[in-house]
Order: sequence, then structure tokens, then C-alpha cells
Amino acid sequence: MRPFRPARARARLVPFLLAAVLGALLAVPGLPPLPTAAAAAAPGDLGARYSDDGTGITFRVHSSAATRIALYVYSTASGSQEKASYLLTKDTSTGVWSATVTVQELQQKGVTGTVYYGYRAWGPNWPWDPAWTKGSSAGFLSDVDSTGNRFNPNKLLSDPYARELSHDPLTPSQTAGDVYGTGPQYRTRDSGAVAPKGIVLPDGTASTGTKPTRALKDDVVYEVHVKGLTANDPGIPASARGTYRGAALKAADLAALGVTAVEFLPVQETQNDTNDVDPTSTSGDNYWGYSTLDYFAPDRRYSSDRSPGGPTREFQAMVKAYHDAGIKVFTDVVYNHTGEGGPWNANDKNTYSLLSLRGLDNPTYYSLTSDRQSPWDNTGVGGNVNTYNPVTRSLITDSLAYWKGTLGVDGFRFDLAPVLGNTCQHGCFQYSRTDPATALNSITARMPARPAGGGSGTDWIAEPWALGSGTYQVGNFPAGWSEWNDQFRDTVRRDQNKLGVENVTPGQLANRFAGSSDLYEDDGRAPFNSVNFVVAHDGFTLADLYSCNSKNNGQAWPYGPSDGGSDNNLSWDQGGSAANRRQAARNGFALLMLSAGTPMMTGGDEYLRSLKCNNNPYNLDSPANWLSTSWSGDQATFRTFAQRLIAFRKAHPSLRPAGFYKASDTNGNGLAQVSWFTAGGGAPDDAYWTSASEHALGWRLDGSEFGDSASALYVGYNGWSGDVDFTLPSPGTGKQWYRVTDTAAWAEGTGQVATPGNEALIGGTGTVYRLHGRSALVLIAK
Repeated sequence: MRPFRPARARARLVPFLLAAVLGALLAVPGLPPLPTAAAAAAPGDLGARYSDDGTGITFRVHSSAATRIALYVYSTASGSQEKASYLLTKDTSTGVWSATVTVQELQQKGVTGTVYYGYRAWGPNWPWDPAWTKGSSAGFLSDVDSTGNRFNPNKLLSDPYARELSHDPLTPSQTAGDVYGTGPQYRTRDSGAVAPKGIVLPDGTASTGTKPTRALKDDVVYEVHVKGLTANDPGIPASARGTYRGAALKAADLAALGVTAVEFLPVQETQNDTNDVDPTSTSGDNYWGYSTLDYFAPDRRYSSDRSPGGPTREFQAMVKAYHDAGIKVFTDVVYNHTGEGGPWNANDKNTYSLLSLRGLDNPTYYSLTSDRQSPWDNTGVGGNVNTYNPVTRSLITDSLAYWKGTLGVDGFRFDLAPVLGNTCQHGCFQYSRTDPATALNSITARMPARPAGGGSGTDWIAEPWALGSGTYQVGNFPAGWSEWNDQFRDTVRRDQNKLGVENVTPGQLANRFAGSSDLYEDDGRAPFNSVNFVVAHDGFTLADLYSCNSKNNGQAWPYGPSDGGSDNNLSWDQGGSAANRRQAARNGFALLMLSAGTPMMTGGDEYLRSLKCNNNPYNLDSPANWLSTSWSGDQATFRTFAQRLIAFRKAHPSLRPAGFYKASDTNGNGLAQVSWFTAGGGAPDDAYWTSASEHALGWRLDGSEFGDSASALYVGYNGWSGDVDFTLPSPGTGKQWYRVTDTAAWAEGTGQVATPGNEALIGGTGTVYRLHGRSALVLIAK
């Protein structure tokens, strides 16, 4: 027997333009009918909504294939049967089913406080039979029919538009997931008493503060888990640790670090209530949250106030705290698959979990194989969402609009985003950048991207790859979209960690440092559309990238065990030297902050957090996977290094160009925005640019071209293992070069990045600077 489990992320959905007309509400047998009520449904108005005067609640849900849908209303979240049930009426022109229930009627039925609700649905594979009762098979024809329908009235289904969910499918008191299953063993098990239920919330008016309008090019993104940010922080009140309230209390600290955008791993409701059933066991645990159960609901587990409405209010208050500190809030969202997962057993077309979308309209919400009997799965996480269906596409855009408008979010990072560009609903996958009907283009058509120069709008960031054929789309997203740039990541890693094993040319390095024009310029995008990173939540931490030759995911809790994780990490332990590891981390962080594009760091990188070589800790809801504020001296020193480099980047707009640099092929004394140099001070020729045997590169940025306070900046990078002498170019008439930082071990300490006004004089044109192996140099003209 396989219990319900959320789909695991690999090392990791509506409105529909509708007008629902309510007819007479017919009761399920045994319950009296309600009076006739009518209401019009506006676009995006699915879900459960109170009337303006608060005397009634209208429920609306979409299903094109259902033949009968019943609303079940409860007075408690779990452990009891429904207090009332009502049939919904279908508007055949829209596929929207609706019912209006008066608050007085519900009170008479015993629902006097919070209204919890769910749906039961019948369809072609399980038509209505008057003999049906909960837990019976009356009317059953098949678990799945030829068109992919999987209706089962014994499964209570949560509303895809519910603003909050009462609980997760599995909880400490409900650890068996077979109640949600279909197939011959489970199809008659009734889930009503234990299933998650939607919570009817009044429309709120909480403030999320004034949204920052900063251009994305000027952001420094900090990717972090909302719980992990404070769960281990003694400076946060115990009741707030690991919560939205706790995260709000960290806004000032992150602002002091220099962060301008915090990107939270998924905060939409996911299965994580059982993470702490056995703290020493990671089996089935879901820490990262890439297995969404509800696209509107803030995850209740991250709220210190878990009463109905509490998670929403607390999330809004957290956003306001960040906005008040001048920090944007991004959230990682997962619209490529859901927490319903895939088949329980290989080659079994009957046994699946029915929690919400699958039981309401499987072929609408999920991409299926050509025979409609199985999920189409080229992401490896249980089956793709059918993003090309207009109903599903509306679910995606409606939920994003809710998070943006009501909850105050400034931008979104999309997990496995090529699925959003799929133009084939069933039996295939075909990505398109230009089709206006894809979810990708629908999103930005409805909510335009933030302009390049800043202003109102939304920051849209894609993870531009998945696992299957046709899903690697780096550099091929539509205008308005930025992308995680794995080519930046891999080029830096190869050059640092695979010298003599992987070939990296100076031309490849320069392309990445200058914003990856080969990926983004041809379609009119800009350097900031390249979200540069060296590490992310997927894979090693910054410290482990330079400390581990291979992954070690099988170790004991709290550092494991975890399954999966890439075997190709481009990592190296630097020969076992702790000093060399710190130097390599300084180099990686410096190259990130000195490159054109939008830099993203991962929470804990600033103090060299280690997971002891676990490169896929998706399941570790443990102190080892939470951030710490207890740092060694070396960790505190690295944090100062990171903080000052971030400040340097923010102080110099020449490092944050709005367009691609205009280069020079001369000796750098002209008006080029960027001039490139060999270590000897000459201009690289074609042979140099394409040589895998050259590992030293310098570049000069003309600050006057960017309104920079510095007339020029110079960066020298020595990728060799030995020392290299760099001959410096001109700092400009009447100027000399001053050292901001040298990442070499000799300079390690709290002053490794000089504060403004304290830079060391180096010299003028032609000065020779000996740069030690595997080091970077930053100079400023003064």
C-alpha cells in the first residue's frame, strides 16, 4: 500500500471570462432546498466570496466535464461530518458551477463560526446514482475513462481558488494517505472528515506598504526559505521563529547586509504538516515546498497565527515590513506540477490521489498522454500542469494577480518555467516563446514587467529549464522575462574548480561577466534579464561548492539523509585547505557582484553556511538546514567581505548597466564603456579570446559613461594557480589606481574590502600589480 505523498521537487494553476447565473439550489437527498438566489460572476471571481453586506456566500468552481457538483459545508476543519450540502448549478456557456448560501441558513445548520467547505464531483466515469451514499460505489464505471476524467464523489475536493486551506492532507493525527486514493483498494474510502477544506474569508484591506519601484538591474536578490531564515535565531522571539512574523523582524538585518529583494522559496500551501512527526526521520518530509496544494493560500505552517485569516494577515504584515525597509518581496512559485502528484504505482492507471484539480477536471488541469490514461511528465515530478488550457491559464494569472495585488508581492520566480510555454495540451510538449496564448505571454500581458529603468510593474524571473526534451530554454524566454542564467554559474564554476579539466576561454568569461549578450541581446533584452548566480537552493551552498569533491546526501540527520541531487556539481575541495576554500568563495562572490546582470545569492552564503556536502536538502526541515546567527570568526569576516562588496556594487552604476556594454578593441584609453585587457595590458586578439590556455583577464569600466562617481573601475582576475603580473591600463588623466579589494589570502580580514576613502594607492598607467593565484583585484580611479 502506498500512502499519499506530495511529489518531490527534483534537486527539485483560473478565471475564465465568465458570467455564472445562479438557479434554484437543489439539496442533496436528505437536506431541504435553499431559496432561489442569483448573482453574476465577474472575471476572476471564482472561489467563495461573501456578499457586500455579509449576509450570503457565493461559491463558484469551474469544471467543464463534471455532470454534478455538490458543495459540502463544515463547522470544523477535521474530524466531523458536514453540516449541510447543496447542489451547484452549471452555466453551460462558461463551465462555472455556482451556489449562493445565506449566512442565516448556515447558522441554522450549525455553522456559526468559520465556514469550511469542499466539493464532491460526478462525471462520465462515475455518473450520479440516487443510491450513492458516502463511501459507496453506486454509479461507478471506471477510475479513468477514455478522455481522462477521474471523478470520484467519495473524495472531498478543495477549491482551487480557496484563499486559505484548513490543513494539509497529512497531519500528525492523519498520517495515512490511502483515504485520498482511487483504484480498487481505495476508491470507496470517504475523505470528507479528514480532507483539507477551503476557508471562506472576508475580503481584507490590510496594507502591504509602498512597493519599491527600483529597477531590477539595481537589485541584489537574496534567496531564502521563510522558515529557515529565523527558525534557529535566538534574536527572534521563540513564538515567531520560523514564521512570517519572524521573517518580518529580519528586514532591517537584510537591508544592512545590502539585500534589496528577498526571494522566498515557495510559500503557497504545500504538504509540510508532517515534517515534525519524527524530527529525526526525513522520509516523506517536504521542506522546500515545491509541491503546491493551493495557489492562493499562504502556507499556514509559516504563520504564528494559524487561525482562519491569520496566515494571510501575517504574510501581508511581513511584506509591509520589507517594503518599509525598501526591500522587494519575491516568491518562488510552482505552476508546472502540483501536490496531487502522479500514479502511486508504475503501470497502474487507476490509483492516484484526488485532492482538488484532478477530481474536478483532470484533462483541463493536467497534461495527459495521448490515450489520456496517464500524466504527461517531462519534469520528473509527477505530471505537468496543462498550462495551455485557457481555464488553467486563468487560474495561474488569477492567483499571481492575487499575490501581487492583495498580498503585495513584487516579483515571482517560476520553477521549471518552460512548462508555462507549452503549446500542446496532451500527448506532447512543444515550447513557444512567441505564441500569445501561452501562460508565459498571458502573464506579462495581464501584468506587465517592470520597465528597465524602474517604476511600477512586476519582476518576472524564470528557471528556464526542466528535465525532458525541449525544456532547456535558457535565453529563449519572451520579452519581459528575466532568467536564471546557469551558463554564468557553470562558467564561473568550471574556471575556478576545473582548471585543466574543463575548457574555459577568456571570451567565455568576458561574455558572462558582461551580461551574456549571446543569450539576451538578440531578442531585445538587457543584461539585467540575466539573473546571475553561483549557487542556489538547488545544489551545494557557496561554502560546500569549494569544500566538496562530490555530494554526501546519505549522512545522518540533521544533515541527511536526502535522495537525488546532481552528480555533476563542478565543485572542488581546493586541496583540503581551509584558507584556499575561503579564498575561492571570495572569488566566486566577487565575480558575482562585479558582473553585469542581476546577482542572486542564497541565504547563508554571506557567512559560508555549510550542509556538509548535501546538495539536495529538499526534505531537511532541520537545524542544519536553517540559517544560523552563531558564526565563527572566519564566517563573520566573510560576512563583512560580502556586505562591503554588495555596497560597492550598489555605489557604482557602471557595474549595473541598463544595456550591454559598448566594448573597445584598443588599449582602453578611448570612450568605450568597457575595455578588455590581457594580463600584460594589451588588447586581447582573437587567438587570446578563444584560447583555453589563457586564464587571466582584466577589464576597465569607464564610469563617466554611466554617471558613476568613479571615473573608472578596473577588475583583474587571475584564474591560474600561480601568481600573474598585471600591467594596469590608464586610470584617466590626472588619476591613479586605488585598491578596493584583493581576494587573495594575504589580504584576508575585516578590511579586505576597503571602505570608501580608505582604498590603498597602487599607481598609474603601466603599474605592475602581482596578483596571486586564483584571485581577483578591484581598483578605483581617484
